[in-house]
Amino acid sequence: MPTQPVKREVSVPETITVAELAAKMAVKGGELIKALMNMGVMATINQPLDQDTAVLVVEELGHTAKPLKENALEDSLVSDPALQGELLPRPPVVTIMGHVDHGKTSLLDYVRRTNVVAGESGGITQHIGAYEVTLPSGQHITFLDTPGHEAFTAMRARGAQVTDIVVLVVAADDRVMPQTIEAIDHAKAANVPIVVAINKVDLPTADPNKIRTELAGHGVVVEQFGGKYASVDISAKKGMNVDQLLEMIVLTSDVLELKADPDRRAKGVVLEARVEQGRGVVASVLVQSGTLRVGDPFVAGQVYGRVRAMYDERRRTVKEAPPSTPVEVVGWNGTPSAGDQFVSPLDEREAREVAGKRAALHREHEFRSTKFISLTSFHDNLGKGGPNELKMLIKGDVDGSVEALSESLQKLSTAEVAVRVIRSAVGQITESDVLLAAASGAIIVGFHVRPDVRARELAEREKVEIRLYDIIYKAQEDVKLALEGMLKPELKEVVLGTAEVRQVFRLSKGVIVAGCMVATGKMVRGEKIRVLRGDETVWTGRVEALKRFKDDVKEVEKGFECGVTLDGFSELQEGDRLESFKIEELARTL
Repeated sequence: MPTQPVKREVSVPETITVAELAAKMAVKGGELIKALMNMGVMATINQPLDQDTAVLVVEELGHTAKPLKENALEDSLVSDPALQGELLPRPPVVTIMGHVDHGKTSLLDYVRRTNVVAGESGGITQHIGAYEVTLPSGQHITFLDTPGHEAFTAMRARGAQVTDIVVLVVAADDRVMPQTIEAIDHAKAANVPIVVAINKVDLPTADPNKIRTELAGHGVVVEQFGGKYASVDISAKKGMNVDQLLEMIVLTSDVLELKADPDRRAKGVVLEARVEQGRGVVASVLVQSGTLRVGDPFVAGQVYGRVRAMYDERRRTVKEAPPSTPVEVVGWNGTPSAGDQFVSPLDEREAREVAGKRAALHREHEFRSTKFISLTSFHDNLGKGGPNELKMLIKGDVDGSVEALSESLQKLSTAEVAVRVIRSAVGQITESDVLLAAASGAIIVGFHVRPDVRARELAEREKVEIRLYDIIYKAQEDVKLALEGMLKPELKEVVLGTAEVRQVFRLSKGVIVAGCMVATGKMVRGEKIRVLRGDETVWTGRVEALKRFKDDVKEVEKGFECGVTLDGFSELQEGDRLESFKIEELARTL
């Protein structure tokens, strides 16, 4: 009598190879491949399957499928019932942001000098990127010394919400500057409360009311004007009202009711990491919940280890780190990335296993390179229960144009979907814009402006779509068609290379030749080209002739010199940049 096959409960992760799935069901690989072929899926033994296909084939072979969330492993790491305790108040984590030269560093220095625990004046050596301040009342505050809002957003893009409160520093003798506006956008996108510190009020040219009025224009209405944002007039150099600012931070944190469980396994985030001679990999970690102790195993991203030693911001050895404490951790098997989630499991074997699975998952994501939202795919995703909000980041050459484009696009909102502009500003598209778009799942619209080289490379890496327009109506039309799901094939600009004009030669018969050095990519004869002077596009046309010494060539690679003749442009100057590009038509896939 034939034996009845054993019915199993098979846990199915986000991605799993055919061989791993066959092992879980205790069937031969060939049998599983045959079942997949019957379902119309051609697969090899080492091919990864997505979760939906794996669940179908498991049920087809008579087993019960149990789909796992991608972060199920992480959830299981810290779910140690023996160490669950009550939630206790924790210190707030504060990031100071604002424009260059508005006094962020002066404020940090003053707070550090007056820190009653620091001991000698200026005795804190900054190795850690974060430090703790103890107020006379005994209240603790943890300050993050980040290198600006880009790092703040880069961390949020990786899913690490680090900051509880943002202190926005604005100089009273200046005005609300572009970096201040960016800091506001980043803080609002992260949904973090803002405390405004109007600095340099002791100067004769200071006008705090003008700053408050300008901030109100950017959606930050302070309490003095009937808004919800706390504001303190300070002088970081003289220390005027800094105590009041710290009290306001404490008050804001009391309203937030920040709590954490110190009795569970430690969980936190990596702030920065570096390799030091003699100590190996050293990472600054902010513990967010639980308590980290020397000897604890840990995993962060694709690396793991055991805490060999911990140091505070003054390089003193510490044995344990409760919630909201920044520490330097030694004992890694590799270098983690800033923003990686840091978790302490029960044993090192589990940490090693999770790090290995994450590395495999990362390779799989790289292989599949899942794309961020784009205009061509937006309506299709909407029909499949995708986002019902089309987020856009608008950059333009003139403030009036940016405002007009922003308003006209937001008016296209329908009952089904809302168009939301998360940021609109004047200037070139920068890395900061790409990071904000990546973190928020937004599309970047450029009006008469272009991304710089580093921003374009970052956008390709982060899979952020950048759309460039010269006519407002064309941008409106594209967004409207995207919302209706009728967008035509996408015209994508592919930059082939850039070159710098070193010398301009004027030959007989009025021929102008630009002596160039190819900086990136390559120059190609016959392709489209634009002349950039500073951040402005002076001319767009075609490469008429391309020479290497006296020979005509089809293309010249990066690092080589060449002579370029443009078809119909003779106003070239030394220092101009040439950008060679072509337009590709991408068919829309449904």
